[in-house]
Amino acid sequence: MQKAQDQRYDLLQSSSELGWSNLFAEVRCYGGGEGVHPAAPETIISIALDGSEGSSACRMGGSWRTSEHIPGFIWVKPKGGKYDEGYIITAKTIRILNLQLTASVFTQLGDYYGLPAALARSVRYLHGAQDEVINQIGLSVLSEMMAPTAAGRMFVETASQLLAARLLHAHCDAGSVRLPIERRHRLDERRVRRVREYVEEHLADDIAVVDLASVACLSTFYFTRAFSAAVGMPPHRYVSQRRLERAKTMIAAGVTSIEEMAFMCGFSSQSSFTRAFRRATGLTPAMYRREFGS
Repeated sequence: MQKAQDQRYDLLQSSSELGWSNLFAEVRCYGGGEGVHPAAPETIISIALDGSEGSSACRMGGSWRTSEHIPGFIWVKPKGGKYDEGYIITAKTIRILNLQLTASVFTQLGDYYGLPAALARSVRYLHGAQDEVINQIGLSVLSEMMAPTAAGRMFVETASQLLAARLLHAHCDAGSVRLPIERRHRLDERRVRRVREYVEEHLADDIAVVDLASVACLSTFYFTRAFSAAVGMPPHRYVSQRRLERAKTMIAAGVTSIEEMAFMCGFSSQSSFTRAFRRATGLTPAMYRREFGS
């Protein structure tokens, strides 16, 4: 294949200042020429936005693959992947939206659905393919990058999971994401016991769901659903219940004042403790002590 001059490109826009954590986006204008693809640190999706007539070619698997530059066409390079001998662009200019998905997005999906590890590496190379689902998600991300909104970060984090799910659904090695239904939403007894013990030891402390997920060695995304299925209530409600159960025992035993008890059970004030206790039992702590105290 005839080689062109060294390829040039200009960065037009990026999401680097928007605080997105699972997705990095940028728009670049590529001029005609040739270049070399470095290994991809993360999964990269490129979407053609517009450009002059022409094509691009990449050497993959020992042979050249060529595609036209048509708006909406996508290119995908999986994490760690690289083309054999770079690429050549014959178009005068082409504007590309590059979306970089972090491995943590695939990890979250894998944790939640009990899928094998290293999902990002199961994604196939794509060169000039059509996928309207990815194209529309990408254009929505582009719109948010160009004109950020108050809820933009929430939207983009959700969009990153949709993009990863679409790649695993439609563009991955066969069988690599087969869903083991029997594992869905399950949390083994060993992890449940470890979380319960942690809660009992830290009832006086500020316990966040992310702390409990860390104890279970799971992502917060998966842990919340798995714990709810295993125990019958969300983690935050379980913690509140255990605090109130400890408070009932302490009140009945009369070992300390109600104010001290509130802080020992992890409540910010006596008033918040009294409100929570009354909602749960129908009695104030003082009434409970008079009725059940020793």
